[in-house]
Amino acid sequence: MARYKHIDTQPRFLPVDLAKQLLPGTFEHAVHHLLTGAIDLSHFDARFKNDTTGAPAYPPATLLQVVLVAYARGIVSSRGIARVCEEHVTFIALCGDRAPHFTTIAHFVSTLGDDIARVFAAVLAICGQQGLIGREMFAIDGVKLPSNAAKQRSGTRAEFERQADKLEAAAAAMVARHRATDALPVEPSLSAKETTRLGRLQRDATQLRAWLAAHPEDRRGPTGAVRKSNRTDNESAKMATGKGVIQGYTGVAAVDAKHQIICVAEAHGTGSEHELLVPIVTALAPVLAPHSLVTADAGYHSEANLTALEQRGVDALIADSELRRRDERFATQAAHHTTKDPLHDKAAPPEGPRRFQPSDFQYDPVARTCVCPAGKSLYRKGQANITRGFVSEQFHGTKRDCLPCPLRAQCLRDPTQATPRQVAFFRGRATPAPETRTARMKRRIDQPAERARYAERFGTVEPVFANLRHNKRLDRFTLRSRRKVEVQWRLFCLVHNIEKLAHHGYAA
Repeated sequence: MARYKHIDTQPRFLPVDLAKQLLPGTFEHAVHHLLTGAIDLSHFDARFKNDTTGAPAYPPATLLQVVLVAYARGIVSSRGIARVCEEHVTFIALCGDRAPHFTTIAHFVSTLGDDIARVFAAVLAICGQQGLIGREMFAIDGVKLPSNAAKQRSGTRAEFERQADKLEAAAAAMVARHRATDALPVEPSLSAKETTRLGRLQRDATQLRAWLAAHPEDRRGPTGAVRKSNRTDNESAKMATGKGVIQGYTGVAAVDAKHQIICVAEAHGTGSEHELLVPIVTALAPVLAPHSLVTADAGYHSEANLTALEQRGVDALIADSELRRRDERFATQAAHHTTKDPLHDKAAPPEGPRRFQPSDFQYDPVARTCVCPAGKSLYRKGQANITRGFVSEQFHGTKRDCLPCPLRAQCLRDPTQATPRQVAFFRGRATPAPETRTARMKRRIDQPAERARYAERFGTVEPVFANLRHNKRLDRFTLRSRRKVEVQWRLFCLVHNIEKLAHHGYAA
């Protein structure tokens, strides 16, 4: 029988050269090289006032490289980072066997502020020096992530006022019931459960009133429309995603196409992407070249955005919402959707009654009147309506005529609805209006060569988000307020860019 050496993995004291644990060519070696020599971190000194008094502080370079390497391995919590600094040899080498406390790490990350923006810019400059930024095409996109905020605490001031009224009314009703009980000849003991609930109602109502007093106005968007506030993190927003509605932030990135370097990273508390395009392009200006092309999906498309980009002289390809409908490559996409159960009934559905067509209505183009098949006059909607470039006259019935009508099943697509019948009669093509920038963009992006250039956007920005969300396990932001969330987003984007430097042999 073969004999093998005994492998003992139990804890022991070993002579270890910490400097040699950071192997050249690895991510942690690139981080250590950047933050201990290649990048100037003297701007961090302003946060300390311990030149002559006070305890020595942890070097910012040490804390930053520990945080970046931890984020690269999917460790986000400060307690988790502090634990690996005591147990993992790579982190022990990074911090020189002086493991920081988790409160030190948490305070450092939450107060980075503009300092991390300067580090991000320095790493971006090094990427440019290494030839990793091509400046040919930039893809802009965003990812919506939940934040450290309660979705149920979102609403407008009017909704919060109603909630506070309900809480106070419920508390008052309980107090009145207790007082009525106290007036009985034999006083029964109050239920501890009811007493606890009364205290909770009064506490919640007091917190609501305090929040309303501290925030006398609703949040408003760029157009002045009221936006829902959040009592946990008022800079976050409710956003619709493919997995439901979340309370969080949109992490936006502008990615260079050559080596997928993130050139701009910002976080915004809104799910409306079209209002983020101009700020991102403004931040991207130092990297843009005269021949650079900026691409973005339909969420960033608007006439105002196209106008702003044209005024800035920025060449851009911004998709519109109907791009895929015009693309013949998506003509058969319905065939690839989930098929029905193979055992389902394949019989043709029963045909419903024939619905009345516009030809069944009595339309007088001179008097501009319309009578339905039941003999009821319809009301004209506006003077002239433009529908897909054609002038039409539109008529609609009234509920008092349509609801009791015996021909309702033949007239309406869904007779159970209370909506009255509407009908339109077309009179010809409308006078062509001046061509909009949206129309010019549609015509340009429909050209095969331009559509091929736009298609490169998918291979540029989507792998970046896949790396951050899947490989780095970024599934939510753990901080509150836009300033702190943006710091966390930039830290993850820094990890991505430094990985690119490491993979291309920087400091190997």
